[in-house]
Amino acid sequence: MKQRLSRYKHAWILLYAFIYLPWFCFLEKTVTSDYYIIHTWLDDWIPFNEYFVIPYLLWFPYVGGVILYFFLHSKEDYYRLCTCLFTGMTLSLAICTVFHNGTDLRVAVDPDRNLCARLVAFLHQADTSTNVFPSIHVFNSIMVHTAVVKSQRFRRGTRIASLVLAVLICLSTVFLKQHSVVDVMGGMLMAYGLYPLGYGMPYAARKKAAEKALG
Repeated sequence: MKQRLSRYKHAWILLYAFIYLPWFCFLEKTVTSDYYIIHTWLDDWIPFNEYFVIPYLLWFPYVGGVILYFFLHSKEDYYRLCTCLFTGMTLSLAICTVFHNGTDLRVAVDPDRNLCARLVAFLHQADTSTNVFPSIHVFNSIMVHTAVVKSQRFRRGTRIASLVLAVLICLSTVFLKQHSVVDVMGGMLMAYGLYPLGYGMPYAARKKAAEKALG
């Protein structure tokens, strides 16, 4: 038992959930009025499509699954990914705390139309249209895909599948009217800005040295 605990002691970083979840729930309950509405003309050109709820919900096993895989098989990849994810998620909550924001993009959905419409209706009940900038869905998807690409544990097919899923998840945020294109751009810019935190010069230098040693 002691040996197993020692083997998985890197789970400590997942205690971040006890910071993120209460903070997020607090914002969801308190930011209900007098918030800045994010809405651009481009959002009006994007049609609603309930079938995008499938990749939108796949975000949860995608992010959680990659974290779990690295947790079990690669501490270095695990720490890099968690550091980037949790830093960005904290930054997003901080932005929403000082800059109350939301959207008015949602459309009425008939839950009896099909299964996907029913899932969207459930999503609307479970998640408010506030605290949307920058998009955590977009940010996390980009960082997880980056971690998959940077890791030497995945083959080309897996990396391509990851790219397709990450792109679909990002698209789903606007086709479901959960986010504005501004939120998507915010998530992308935050991923770009935090990339060096986990995958900057020190990482590149170590990776090059390891490849040279193997070659």
